[in-house]
Amino acid sequence: MRNATLSLTIALALCACGRIGPPDDADRVETAVDQPAPATAAPAPGGTADAIATQDPLDAALAGDWRGDTRARDQYRHPAETLRFFGVEPDDTVVEITPGGGWYARVLAPYLRANGHYVAAVVDPERAGERARDYQARARDQLQGLLADTSVYGETEIVAFDPAAPAFGAPGSADVVLTFRNVHNWRGGGNAEAMFRGFFEVLKPGGVLGVVEHRAAQDVPDDDGTGYVGEAQVVALAEQAGFRLDGKSEINANPADTRDHPNGVWTLPPTSNLPEGADPAPFQAIGESDRMTLRFVKPQA
Repeated sequence: MRNATLSLTIALALCACGRIGPPDDADRVETAVDQPAPATAAPAPGGTADAIATQDPLDAALAGDWRGDTRARDQYRHPAETLRFFGVEPDDTVVEITPGGGWYARVLAPYLRANGHYVAAVVDPERAGERARDYQARARDQLQGLLADTSVYGETEIVAFDPAAPAFGAPGSADVVLTFRNVHNWRGGGNAEAMFRGFFEVLKPGGVLGVVEHRAAQDVPDDDGTGYVGEAQVVALAEQAGFRLDGKSEINANPADTRDHPNGVWTLPPTSNLPEGADPAPFQAIGESDRMTLRFVKPQA
């Protein structure tokens, strides 16, 4: 549900991206995170999901001990600031597109547990290309295993979609659709326009589409292999589908990212796919990629 505090959240944030495919991608199915500890102290673990009932729901979800080592990436992914910028509220129905190993699911599902609804939209392995089929099946199965703990994650839902004709739920059923570092895959696979149309279809009028993506310095070809996308290209895709750009934020910016890495964005953490013999130190010093953070709204009917 949208409320009057959203405009203030956006204004404050304005003052201030993972590949669907083989296991070496930035949103690979993860069992551990090998990133250094955050420079600033994270909140103390929340203990159990029942703590959400007596704390701010987002703070409690972020502090939950169910997040384990994944919290080390908060310094790069800024989940609190990002979700508040997108205006995600605890009674929303939220569809996350291709959650990968469930990094954001560990935050979103507990946050929505009491009054909202978390929907994970995953690629149907039977509709994936032969090269990606096993990976998509493993990702789906791992996510199902994670979300099976209803004491933490509540009653969630997994929707399998066909990338060529994506549908993410009943039309007009979602308050928010979120996608983190996926747009470059869809552009490379030729289905970006269809994906954005699917987002538009599943959202209620006034609903929000939140996009985080690796940011190129300028427009890039559809088959660009670096993993970066021009910000104007993402805006064009959303507007073509019917969305209105409602805000931009530099929450997930990284000025140290030069974008000229030998294996594209996957050279950087968390994938750290380095050429043989390469010194990892310069790439670890950069950290994760520079990312755009864009908020779109489906206009009221």
